[in-house]
Amino acid sequence: MSSLKKTPILMMATAVAAALSVSAAAMGDKPPAAASSGMSQVQPTPAMAGTFAKAPEAVIPPLAPLGPPPIPLDNPMSEAKVELGKLLFFDPRLGGDASVSCATCHEPEQGWSWAEDISRGYPGTVHWRGNQTIINAAYYSKLFWAGSVPSLEAQAPAAAKGGVAGNGENDLMEARLRLIPGYVERFNEVFGEPWPSIGNAWKAIAAYERTLVQRDTPLDKYLLGDSSALTEEQVRGKALFEGKARCILCHNGALASNENYYNIGVPRAERWLEDGLAQITFRFQYYSKGSDEELYRTVKDDVGLYFRNKNKWDKGKFRVPSLRYIGFTEPYMRQGQFYTLEEVIDFYDRGGFDEDGNTTSYPKTKTPLITKLNLSDEEKEDLLAFLDAFTGEEITIVKPRLPGYKPLFTLAELEAAQAAK
Repeated sequence: MSSLKKTPILMMATAVAAALSVSAAAMGDKPPAAASSGMSQVQPTPAMAGTFAKAPEAVIPPLAPLGPPPIPLDNPMSEAKVELGKLLFFDPRLGGDASVSCATCHEPEQGWSWAEDISRGYPGTVHWRGNQTIINAAYYSKLFWAGSVPSLEAQAPAAAKGGVAGNGENDLMEARLRLIPGYVERFNEVFGEPWPSIGNAWKAIAAYERTLVQRDTPLDKYLLGDSSALTEEQVRGKALFEGKARCILCHNGALASNENYYNIGVPRAERWLEDGLAQITFRFQYYSKGSDEELYRTVKDDVGLYFRNKNKWDKGKFRVPSLRYIGFTEPYMRQGQFYTLEEVIDFYDRGGFDEDGNTTSYPKTKTPLITKLNLSDEEKEDLLAFLDAFTGEEITIVKPRLPGYKPLFTLAELEAAQAAK
């Protein structure tokens, strides 16, 4: 067979390899090259040369004003659905013992999050990671620190039924909804169903969460043409953000997040070593997510994306969070390792080390994007000022009054039944 006839096969192999390379790049840092594992690599033939152009370098999207949130076709918005979702967001009956609602861990007064290093958990537990704010969550294509769900519709049940979060069960939560006349009426109006279904409860909550967005920050106004929206200090900080400080490499686009996964060097949460309840939760998570025995016994840090795909090169990687509304969402990082933005800036300036010289437990996967910045004190102040521009006015709300249960029987019926015994 001539080399000409072999060329299409080689071309196909090259195309597949290129596709896999693009897929890996979309995950953040690339996995180790095939050559490092002893695998041979196909060398291009003269016939292949010029057939495929070299893949272009990734273009970093500029910061941009935030547009309207995307609305899924299978969950259109309506005023009635949003109002129902608001009730359900604050209703603890969508949980295990009817004491934990979405708002329990996403408190409006705490940045629609939980202002501690590790989130509160189901009664008798603590969580194992810090909360992320609900504000602007409507724009993410994957949610949670390791991007484990693709939508708000999937996030709501994952939290409400999580073992150390809501700890709810579908049948019990649905039965409660059906014993509340106000919900029976509203579900019928919104979804046309005679009785509330738990699946539609999550859709209503997601619809409400898509109204919790902030699009009028100083940065948005500036990017839309209002040059007075940023101070001179903030304009200098923006130049640092997009240049010397290298923030734009990951915090870009309208959301100020490329949603890729990186290990940036955040050290482990020391609370796991000091708090017995936190240690129990940590071990529970390792066991439930399929940790092998060696990892379970020896590692005391969050392996992040590794839990989802078991690729060793993804240990310690997490999805890049948005910087929007950051002024109200302290502490920062996955287990609240830093309580102020000044600490965060210093961490990056040191090249991914805290003030004691600690870094990630997985140095082999630490991204090369994180390097020492050598920022001056004035530059740090300018950068801090610019970060404030990602936050507008605090989003507050009047919490709704929840509908009550309907008694299964009247007092007279109960007394008559007792008398008939």
